[in-house]
Amino acid sequence: MANVTGGATWITWIIVASVLATGCSSLGPGALHESRLQYNETVKASSEEELLLNIVRLRYTDTPSSLAVSAIAAQYELTKNFQLTPFFVASGAEVAKSYAAVLPQLGIAGADRPTFTLTPLDDQEFTRKLFTPVPLDGILYLAKTTWPIATVFRLYLENLNWVPNAQTASGPTPKLSPAYEEFLRGVRAMQVLQNRGQLVFGVEERSEAQGSPLPAGSVTARDMVEAAKSGYEYRLDERGTAWTLFKKTPQPVLLLDPRAMESAEVREVTEVFRLKRGISKFPITQEKLNPFPSTYPSEGVTSIDLETRSLLQALYYVSHGIEIPSEHAAAGLVTVTRDPSGQPFDWQRLTVDLFRVYSVASDKRPPRAHVAILYKGYWFYIDQTDQDTKATFSLLVELARLELTGKTGVSPVLTLPLGGAR
Repeated sequence: MANVTGGATWITWIIVASVLATGCSSLGPGALHESRLQYNETVKASSEEELLLNIVRLRYTDTPSSLAVSAIAAQYELTKNFQLTPFFVASGAEVAKSYAAVLPQLGIAGADRPTFTLTPLDDQEFTRKLFTPVPLDGILYLAKTTWPIATVFRLYLENLNWVPNAQTASGPTPKLSPAYEEFLRGVRAMQVLQNRGQLVFGVEERSEAQGSPLPAGSVTARDMVEAAKSGYEYRLDERGTAWTLFKKTPQPVLLLDPRAMESAEVREVTEVFRLKRGISKFPITQEKLNPFPSTYPSEGVTSIDLETRSLLQALYYVSHGIEIPSEHAAAGLVTVTRDPSGQPFDWQRLTVDLFRVYSVASDKRPPRAHVAILYKGYWFYIDQTDQDTKATFSLLVELARLELTGKTGVSPVLTLPLGGAR
């Protein structure tokens, strides 16, 4: 009997050790491994849903609003206890009798108490960034990356050489259909050329003289170094008698392959955007061209002039790719745009192959949804098989992060402690 009791005791201690080890591994490094990706996925999903919600709000002429997840503090707690309780085989009358067996009692409890800090993004800085147009270098950087030029230009250009890209769609829904056909035809031709490697965006360095020439002896080596630090350069004239200060500035340009000059796509681009034929290099400017095309030279202009959109304008623009429930349109919850004949305008003609959001009345989240939100009794969602819309939405998410993060100033924050033992 003693041997059996001793063996049971060893088995008891083995069980205790294994249970305690298991409890320890579920927290500490194990908790980080288990929860990090879960928090990551949750923050990603909620950020995408918030952006889609704001796009839907804009289509309904409602005010957008955002909360930033400023911090996540995950606190893990492990409580363990162990005790041995005598095991009696007789009745209570034998309580004073010695015993040879005990029952182990183990207790292990874990608790996860995360704290989320949410910052409202509705102050002056947030509004300013929403309304600030994307700079020219930002547009060209995107156009030089793997993002299709047609996607970038359709999203973030109001016009190109004053050819309009549905300018009235970059705000609350207009009552009359916008002008966009020429622009869409031109950027699609650009996209074909870019796909072939026959259209490239580049940067050239240009120099512009600043002020009057200076005597040769008045400029020292130190002056040259200081000028270079600020992007300037002193140049000595051919006679060696005077220095001129030049400012060096990068000049973005659009380059066309000379071998493609007679292609149908180049002809399309030059015709739509009123460019001079036979030129393979066009400097790119921002709102420098006269806004009245009737004043342009008959042979065409020699530059590419862009007017860019802000993030808010881009979100308004894509909001017209939302499928509006017929009962919402009938109830006057949204503006119904009409073409010149008075018929409802189909916004999919503008946003085709760019952005589309479906709507459905359902008690459950649509099973094919990539991102979905519930609004005014309907599910609005991006189909998981719609690669064009998913790519556009991904670009908007990344640009929204660039535009709206890093805000300055003091603002109220909302801290939510969410506790739950498990």
